[in-house]
Amino acid sequence: MFTLAQARHLVATLQPRIDELIRVRADLTELQVDLANHGLSALGGRPELKGLEARLHAICDEIGQHGIEIKSVAPVLLDFPGEREGRQVLWCWLEGDADVRWYHRADCGFAGRRPL
Repeated sequence: MFTLAQARHLVATLQPRIDELIRVRADLTELQVDLANHGLSALGGRPELKGLEARLHAICDEIGQHGIEIKSVAPVLLDFPGEREGRQVLWCWLEGDADVRWYHRADCGFAGRRPL
């Protein structure tokens, strides 16, 4: 369980890893498209593709080891289990957000997001 302050601190602390995840995701996507369409890419071939896939999974594992739920990598969507007014909620951070500014009940998902 995370307090809102802990979730915010963790997002700030992990921001370099999140930025790396975004870069790796973009390179992986570009490489996949290039290889599918042209059979070659300035980013490399199948070995580089496998390396990027492994790096993406390693970053996700590292983030997940903190107890964070990774709901999506495109866009990056992170949930932090917590409690608000006696109810279990998920503090919610979406790629592009400057800070954790949303929450939702665990049983409502992203569609039930509310501003703090």
